Amino acid sequence: MKFIGIIPARYASTRFPGKPLADMAGKPMIQRVYEQVEKTLDALYVATDDQRIYDAVIRFGGNVVMTDPNHQSGTDRCYEAYLKIKNDGDGDIVINIQGDEPFIQAGQIEALKACFDDKNTQLATLVKAFTEADGFEALANPNSPKVVLNKNNEAILFSRSIIPYKRGVETSEWLKQHTYYKHIGLYAYRVDILKEITALPQTKLELAESLEQLRWLENGYRIKVGITNHETIGIDTPQDMAKAIEFLNNKNKR
Repeated sequence: MKFIGIIPARYASTRFPGKPLADMAGKPMIQRVYEQVEKTLDALYVATDDQRIYDAVIRFGGNVVMTDPNHQSGTDRCYEAYLKIKNDGDGDIVINIQGDEPFIQAGQIEALKACFDDKNTQLATLVKAFTEADGFEALANPNSPKVVLNKNNEAILFSRSIIPYKRGVETSEWLKQHTYYKHIGLYAYRVDILKEITALPQTKLELAESLEQLRWLENGYRIKVGITNHETIGIDTPQDMAKAIEFLNNKNKR
């Protein structure tokens, strides 16, 4: 079994154009992401639709492939990239790595890989438990999707709303009485399953929540879930980048 990491990276962004090339203490962000995970994978590629990103990856010595600019999701971009870099690998696992999380940990990739120790795993993703220190405001944030798991550590449902609802309990007590999980946006797919899910039409739940993984659940696919204790820092705006650089500088001073 071979694990192939693919980092989808688009130049266009409403809130932060050119985000993959944004400077992070002397390196473009896409390089930071690449270097965090390259040693944990059998192969690693950036999948982009922009020549500027392509050239930047070549300059730092990474692997990169050009893909169609019209893809609706990173999953679709990953599948096209896989087809371009690998011709015969039905046993391969493709890992979709977010290009805007430069502090991703190798341990998170390992947790995702471990999901495939179960030969029945079709798809996998990661979650992290909310803590009491996070507070109810973080739990209620619609930009942080929540996940409910079954006893086999498979996802039952993803939602931007709080799930489950604790009936008859004050919201200040919810995090004390139940373990809520936030979704960490890393995905892994068996190649044959990746081919199938990219051919699926969008579904009602997916459109309602704007969460593509709901399309897979609605179509009967099982999503294995690994649990991580590492927090991720996603970068969506220039303000987020400023905070990330401050975090990086403080980390380097230790």
